[in-house]
Amino acid sequence: MNRKPHLDEEALAELRDVMEDEFDILIQTYISDSRDRLEALRQALSDGDPDALAKAAHSFKGSSINIGAPRLGELCQIIEQAGRDGDLDTGRQSMDALEAEFATVRRLMEEALLA
Repeated sequence: MNRKPHLDEEALAELRDVMEDEFDILIQTYISDSRDRLEALRQALSDGDPDALAKAAHSFKGSSINIGAPRLGELCQIIEQAGRDGDLDTGRQSMDALEAEFATVRRLMEEALLA
């Protein structure tokens, strides 16, 4: 996996310009929704449901790329493909990296809100 940035500063700056006063709400909503998406991924793995895993990862991938978190999107893509392939082991192995990356992205976003 190539080393995409945790945050795409250009994409975030563009979002901040477009959203103006709503930018903080957008970021907080993304963080909150992402927690739900992580839970859906964990649940799909726990249930042994590759279709639910692929769908949850696809949804998380889209929101992550749209908000400017390319590395997180890339990890979601790996888990989505694992779900499509019925490969729950790869999905499980990728979850630690995904959760660690989300923690980093969340911290950086929260710092950006305080800036």
